[in-house]
Amino acid sequence: MIRQAVIVAGGLGSRFGDRTKLMPKGFIEIDGVPMVERSVQKLIAAGIEEIIIGTGHCSEYYDELAEKYHIIKTVRNDNYMNTSSMGTLEVCVPYIKGDFLLLESDLVYDSVGLKVLQNEQRPNVILASGKSNSHDEVYLAADDDGVLYEVSKNKEIIPNPSGELVGITRISKSCLDKMMAYYKSDKSLIKLDYESALKQVSISGEPVFVHKVEYYAWTEIDDESMLDRALNQIYPRIKENEELQNIRREVLLNPGPATTTDSVKYAQVQSDICPRELEFGGLMEWCAEKLTSFAASTDEYTTVMFGCSGTGADEAMVCSVVPEDGRLLVIDNGSYGNRLAKIAKVHKLNFDVFESSTYEPIDLKALEKVLSSKKYTHLAAVYHETTTGLLNPIGEICTMAHSFGMTTIVDAVSAYCGIPMDLKTLGIDFMASTSNKNIQGMAGVGFVICNKKALEATKDIPIRNYYLNLWDQYQYFQKTKQTRFTPPVQTFYALRQAIIETEVETVEKRAERYTACWNILVDTVKKLGLKMLVKEENQSHLITAILEPDVPDYSFEGLHDFAKEYAFTIYPGKLGNINTFRIANIGDIQPEEMQCFCGKLTEYMKSIGL
Repeated sequence: MIRQAVIVAGGLGSRFGDRTKLMPKGFIEIDGVPMVERSVQKLIAAGIEEIIIGTGHCSEYYDELAEKYHIIKTVRNDNYMNTSSMGTLEVCVPYIKGDFLLLESDLVYDSVGLKVLQNEQRPNVILASGKSNSHDEVYLAADDDGVLYEVSKNKEIIPNPSGELVGITRISKSCLDKMMAYYKSDKSLIKLDYESALKQVSISGEPVFVHKVEYYAWTEIDDESMLDRALNQIYPRIKENEELQNIRREVLLNPGPATTTDSVKYAQVQSDICPRELEFGGLMEWCAEKLTSFAASTDEYTTVMFGCSGTGADEAMVCSVVPEDGRLLVIDNGSYGNRLAKIAKVHKLNFDVFESSTYEPIDLKALEKVLSSKKYTHLAAVYHETTTGLLNPIGEICTMAHSFGMTTIVDAVSAYCGIPMDLKTLGIDFMASTSNKNIQGMAGVGFVICNKKALEATKDIPIRNYYLNLWDQYQYFQKTKQTRFTPPVQTFYALRQAIIETEVETVEKRAERYTACWNILVDTVKKLGLKMLVKEENQSHLITAILEPDVPDYSFEGLHDFAKEYAFTIYPGKLGNINTFRIANIGDIQPEEMQCFCGKLTEYMKSIGL
């Protein structure tokens, strides 16, 4: 799996004259987006975890781009005026960890080229195209086995080329080391370009292969004529090709599974792999560490993963951490708090239930009075009640529980990665969530983020659930980097992509986007005269329970079917004695989409006489 990409972007772009005097040519815009930024977006969508950009001329532009995309690391080639692409690649070398993709900064290309190289089994591969008619071609010559032996812009040297250099290459660490050794072997090579270094490595014993895609859509842009050609010929073709691969957009306004990006959906399409391979174990370990890092320190907390839903993660917590001589108090103020109590009952735990309103804040003084009895060792609560959108003051609750020496168990299934949180600050010892809500992956991976000391304290508790035991799953994974039972392989690839996209957006910015969508919805609800079940100040900004209007022609089925015609899916309420419908604004939902839905909601309500 390719995890890193390097973009060499140190050049002056002098062929553009004044246009690039105070700006790198990679920031010339195509369809409103700088070339290099579009390349970054494509690399992220292709599952690249880190992008290293070697800069030089006007490097501050790239530094600003790195602030926008947090997986970018910029490294400046201070000698960029006297070197070429190998000089810029050299300054990036200390940060390259393994196989990587090498790209030029002035490319406009179809993203399928990235997939071609990622699917290659050969370690060193140059992406090539057929005849491009760009008038600045770099020709490649390869032998019958596809091994590179010559690179030149001179057609007389390569009269029958094997293809034309695109500017996207897959390179192994060993190949990179040999490229650098050659580059440093002679001071006269200071102006060496990377493709010449690749040729030297290839003819010296480590083969570099040429993979030709005959009608590949791409172009580099070095001057105004190339830019004109890109705008009028190449980019429209690329745009059409990529739009044909888009998946029909369905906006899920139900509280999960959530709407996902196309890149998360496509991440599931991988070559078959046995999940017991070290490579896949490494992928799961990476996922576990990243999931922890979104909410806690990886030094103090760890993530235990299962192939299951969020309820499976809840069950793993409840049945694994309460000892035989312990006693659990469950806060029930909605369907999911009630579910925690049902799990405790099924496993025959010693437990009591603290019942609270499903739509009003918990009475903390009454809760404190119950806790002060000191007869409870553990407390279970829901951070965000998915039933109603009620946000519980979980920090106050857990801090209170800790003051009485209790271990805290929290269902944060629909809060995690939708609300910035720090588990230590909140006083949470065990927190359950799932891959298919605010992390914006696909359904199938449930996980529990555990305080390591609290998890260690569970090791002698008799196993109540063979599959969903936290300690057994944890210790087995620590020893083998494997789960005890078969994991959902494709779902983990989607989760990996979702994690990358969460890192890029950040949890804080995601919460802001969710809130922007919520504000649009609440404004529409008020304008229509509808009522919300939970007061605004007690809502999560993630899910809103709306009281059904008292209008004869209203039916949830009618509203659901009307919204579905326009690719919006909504969900009924789950309170048996109160008629509501719920609108969630989690997942890959943009404010303009919520605005569109609110227009349809208004249209429907007016059609029934509201």
